[in-house]
Amino acid sequence: MIRCHEVSLAYKQDQPVIDGLSLHLEAGSFTFLAGASGAGKSTLIGLLGAALKPTSGKLELFGENVARLPHSALPAVRRRIGMVYQDYQLLPHLSVADNVALPLKVAGEPADDIVQKTRELLGWIGLSDLADARPDVLSGGQKQRVAIARAVIGNPALILADEPTGNLDHKLSMKLMHLFTSLNKAGTTIVFATHDEHLMSHFDYPVLQLKDGKVKQTRRLS
Repeated sequence: MIRCHEVSLAYKQDQPVIDGLSLHLEAGSFTFLAGASGAGKSTLIGLLGAALKPTSGKLELFGENVARLPHSALPAVRRRIGMVYQDYQLLPHLSVADNVALPLKVAGEPADDIVQKTRELLGWIGLSDLADARPDVLSGGQKQRVAIARAVIGNPALILADEPTGNLDHKLSMKLMHLFTSLNKAGTTIVFATHDEHLMSHFDYPVLQLKDGKVKQTRRLS
């Protein structure tokens, strides 16, 4: 699913954010990506989401070396990936339903299919009664559930979550984690970036510790 070999990325010359990183994540896995603020978690998520290209090294997603793919081929790779962010990135002028449905509209799916899939997914996350609401009336937990729904509506093979519970209290964080675990049990590969040791301690998933642009260790916290 994901293979990195000696991958580096530098925004400034001789100042790599990711520095010679190698890792291999199997399809269907759930992996925590841990590390302090500034350790490079968001940059690595950007690389794994094909939003950034490595400065050097080999990065394979779904068997493709994305560093060598032409720009025109990257959208097809990205469509197989769902992204979830700490700040939600919902479009404020769209309703909850339209935010969730956006990836299907961009992909050109038939309108009837979009309506049905959106309705089913809103029911699954418990927000059917807020389908017509705008994001500004939602709580943080509700916004994050909408963001997760938008990320998964296209049935991605891989979900990359960048500090998705960073703005939430522990109770809401645990609820959202159970959404992610349900997706993983259904076969979706998940990389979940967080600095919350307490949250990670409740789940028996591998933890990749990122420090100084490198994966320093793999461990389990439970």
